[in-house]
Amino acid sequence: MTISSLIDSLDALGFVFSLVLGLLFLVFQVWLIATLARRILGVPVGWPRAIFVALLMSLVLMGGVQFIVMGYADDGSISDANIGPALMLAGLATFWMFALGVAILMFLEILVPTGSLPNPVSFFRDFSARRRRQARYFQIMRIAVRHGLVSQIRGLDKSRDSHRETAIALRETLNEAGVTFVKLGQMLSTRSDLLPPVYIAELSKLQTNATPEPWDVIQSAIETSLGRPFSTAFSFIDEHPLASASVAQVHTAQTIAGDSVVIKVQRPTAVRQVQSDTEIVLRIAQWLEKSAPWARDLGIVGIARGFIDSLREELDYRVERNNMQAVAGALHKTNVRVPAVYESLSSTRLLVMERLDGVPLGDAQHILRTMDDAQRLELARELVSATLKQITHDGVFHADLHPGNIFLSESGQPGLVDFGSVGRLDPSSQQALAMLLFAIDKNDNQAATDAMLILLDRPDQLNERAFERTLGQLMVRYRGGFSGAGSSEMFTALFALVVSHGFTVPPQIAAAFRALGALEGTLRLIDPSIDVVLLAREEGRRIATAQFGPKKIFEQTEMRFMQAIPAFASLPRRINKITEDVEQGRLSFNVRMLAHPSDRGFLNRLVQQLVVAVLAGSATLAAIVLITAETGPMLTDGIRIYSFIGYVLLFMGFILALRSVVLVFHRDFRGDDDQY
Repeated sequence: MTISSLIDSLDALGFVFSLVLGLLFLVFQVWLIATLARRILGVPVGWPRAIFVALLMSLVLMGGVQFIVMGYADDGSISDANIGPALMLAGLATFWMFALGVAILMFLEILVPTGSLPNPVSFFRDFSARRRRQARYFQIMRIAVRHGLVSQIRGLDKSRDSHRETAIALRETLNEAGVTFVKLGQMLSTRSDLLPPVYIAELSKLQTNATPEPWDVIQSAIETSLGRPFSTAFSFIDEHPLASASVAQVHTAQTIAGDSVVIKVQRPTAVRQVQSDTEIVLRIAQWLEKSAPWARDLGIVGIARGFIDSLREELDYRVERNNMQAVAGALHKTNVRVPAVYESLSSTRLLVMERLDGVPLGDAQHILRTMDDAQRLELARELVSATLKQITHDGVFHADLHPGNIFLSESGQPGLVDFGSVGRLDPSSQQALAMLLFAIDKNDNQAATDAMLILLDRPDQLNERAFERTLGQLMVRYRGGFSGAGSSEMFTALFALVVSHGFTVPPQIAAAFRALGALEGTLRLIDPSIDVVLLAREEGRRIATAQFGPKKIFEQTEMRFMQAIPAFASLPRRINKITEDVEQGRLSFNVRMLAHPSDRGFLNRLVQQLVVAVLAGSATLAAIVLITAETGPMLTDGIRIYSFIGYVLLFMGFILALRSVVLVFHRDFRGDDDQY
């Protein structure tokens, strides 16, 4: 190797070393600027945008400082005597370029807040899914336009005729949009507390019947869920479905042991379709809440989230299996049957259950004709008693008691099927419902009002006396029985009453009322002359008497006494301490303002914004005074020291002002620092 080649190699190595060192310095500089900018703004700004702005600032800073220094060098003004002022001006320029970058970051955060854009990695990874979702958006929008729903969006604020037109357009749109939207409409049809009767009537017409899947597709789905050939578990499966819905199909079968069973198998495409559509439902709800006053009044985003959670549970047959076992436990002492579940053969998408003898109540007229009036009345009483027991005693109940979900055997024994919709009530709600039934039976509107206040979400501006009077009038109206409209008329009037007084009905309470309302139609099939309200009052009286009887009251008193024992044990010592404090003059009362953490947080943010704004304004005013001053020593030709200090103060005021502005826009911001 010659000397010249060695020198060339060293030069190349030096160049590479300088390049690597420069890149490392650039990375450090970008990280430092991004960190300082995020700290200055005081809100969780996403790292990607902070790094991007910091990189631009680094390039501008290097170019700007080089321009200033080279400008002084070119005109020969840099010397040992004035190198200090040159560096001071370069530093000031650096500060202001940094401030410009922080301002850019602030405007980005205000216009496009962190978290409003998708993650860049997921953006490219989910491109195909997003494209399918957009295609689905356009498909749903075309359906809505074709049925005139888009032009009727604000129809809820107009006349009764417009209400009906909008309701019809909504039903037709949901029906054509697919299973998820049909189920959404069915869910809304049960919320009389949210929608006017015309919408309830139209949405109740929605059906989820669908064309059956070919047997080879269903067989593959069964074997995938079992993890083995179906012939190892079943000796026979009827290839023709007993029922076919948009999410699942039901087939009759026989196990290897010879048991007659029913298989509920989920369609292979159901999960993917529902997952795609539920996101669209949520986005549409968010758009409606922003654009339509009626959607904001309903809180439609919250309704959509509740529906999505319910639908996801419905797709997991383990939830339905648990529902069946819970209801079976609640009804084990009654004459109402619940199919047994074959847990070893069931999975997330496959449910194997006992096949009940009999037919759906809607098809059981030949059985009902063999029963006399007393037997029919006893059958109706059993169903009412079982339903009220589930709701008020056990807290877990079948929430969809239409005639197709109630089976009747040849001997007249009832049974329940299809546990995809099951409600659950906490103990306090169970007790409140029992108290409501007891109050209705005793015609006590005060007790009924107390029960309703426990069950419902109380509004801030409630006229309790007016609500009590109106509820009492409603109780008197239906005390002697229902008119031809049945109990649905009472529930419609009850929901209209609570909505008119500003109450919000929790979903599980609405489900309990819905179950009772659906049961009324079922009992009418058993005997149209049955007085449902009197039957419910009789059973409700028996259940309420049991819950509020001496034994129950003694048990509750005993439990409360056991809970109070620790307090009673420490009571003498506390009384002794209080009397000592009174005797020695040490007794005082401490009232703490803003005890709740959210109140303290609000005050802290308010004070922080005020302090930052005052400091920003003070620094800016001082800067203006110094910049406009015409006296003082000169830093360079044309620039006074006071002016230089003024520009530094103006920089500080500008930075504080940026922080104050961004805090105003983000005072309630909650997010992750690493969001995009």
